[in-house]
Amino acid sequence: MIPLKSALAVVAISSIASLHAQGGWIDLFNGKTLEGWVQRGGTATYAVEDGTITGVAVPNSSNSFLCTKRTFSNFELELEFKCDPNLNSGVQVRSECFPEATTVTINGKKITFPAGRVHGYQSEIDVDAKRGRMWTAGIYDEGRRGWLFPVGEKTEQGMAFSEQGRKVTKNGDWNKLRIVADGPSIKTWLNGKLRADITDAVTPSGFIALQVHGIGKDAAKAGLKVSFRDIRLRELPGKETTANNTLTEKEKADGWKLLWDGETSNGWRSAKSEKFPAKGWTMQDGVLKVQGSNGEESAGGGDIITRKRYANFELEADFKITPGANSGIKFFVQPNLSPIDKKTGKPTAVGSAIGMEFQILDDDRHPDAKLGKNGDRKLGSLYDLIPAPKNKAQNPVGEWNHARILVQGNHVEFWLNGHKTVEFERGSKDFRKRVAESKYHDIPGFGEWADGHILLQDHGNEVSFRNVKIRELPAAN
Repeated sequence: MIPLKSALAVVAISSIASLHAQGGWIDLFNGKTLEGWVQRGGTATYAVEDGTITGVAVPNSSNSFLCTKRTFSNFELELEFKCDPNLNSGVQVRSECFPEATTVTINGKKITFPAGRVHGYQSEIDVDAKRGRMWTAGIYDEGRRGWLFPVGEKTEQGMAFSEQGRKVTKNGDWNKLRIVADGPSIKTWLNGKLRADITDAVTPSGFIALQVHGIGKDAAKAGLKVSFRDIRLRELPGKETTANNTLTEKEKADGWKLLWDGETSNGWRSAKSEKFPAKGWTMQDGVLKVQGSNGEESAGGGDIITRKRYANFELEADFKITPGANSGIKFFVQPNLSPIDKKTGKPTAVGSAIGMEFQILDDDRHPDAKLGKNGDRKLGSLYDLIPAPKNKAQNPVGEWNHARILVQGNHVEFWLNGHKTVEFERGSKDFRKRVAESKYHDIPGFGEWADGHILLQDHGNEVSFRNVKIRELPAAN
């Protein structure tokens, strides 16, 4: 097991952001590489030039976005930008991008997002003085509802916003943008002047992205640049944050129950006996933690399972891994079945209980990430059966991630930090084919049981859980 000090050092080095010495600020850009960022959308080019991130427009491309791999909820963001006056840009906050076409309902209206479409709040960068509309730091809802503030160029609000923009914008020079997202409140400042102040709670969290707006077929605009520097962020506790391991009144009304009460082993037992493990698991400060035991599967305290069995449900949990860790959240667990060897699929005396698994893994360090097929043993995957997308929204090792598992009848979905990673139908032709090609091929009816236990896995690595809750759902029609 990696000593705590060494583990924390590794986390600090590998994290997207390095902590400032004071104030809780983190640098989202290290000034040298694009580590911690991923491009989505169009084909504009992004590169590091003289300590800046510079985006260059290309013809025949949709809007391009350089996105943080990490998501953020409540925060204060600061950066400086310099944009060619003939190019439009923006900074996305609390934004999302679904790996497959997804339909959502916003304010009673259904919106379908194509696969890979970046959408969410954007602080506009619009410095074209000739155009007359100076709306930098206005708030635009990219890919969804359009302008949130201001609304209408010729309205009193829109004209006043442009007038202020002309006074505070530094044309052809570096401008400082500040964005504060705190609960439903989103505010922006440009060069120290408050610009937009809205209340909107459609998206509580998401990634941050730097936009290069599409230029259509206009070859004359090819090569126009927008640059960003000094990009830093400070996380805030949030106005509507609830205490860990508690339920809001709305959650209670919606049928949610704590699966772990935050203090005791009530409702849980060992996968191998009716008692809770005497060692290997700790409960302290609202965190349920499995202790490390040299990476050996179920060799410490062993897996723990719920005393109750579940059939149709929605499960949510926060988890945090240490460097090189492996674990999982299993469901439809059948403790009467013998564990199987992960290489041969044959029964074995020692190992994890049988069930379908939401994989929890340090993809960069644990060797299991290279096993299986097409990455189906990586974080957010249906273990050994269906891989999570490569561009999944994961937070760095040492930080909390959020898992959601939805099961209704044969339909199952996995979500990681608010983004769907897996969707399948139990018993379908495709599902059975995957089982037949997996290590579970010798287990009759694998994954098609009527119900089963929920399990938190002991894979010999230190992993923490909190806010483990569930609500039972009616059977699918």
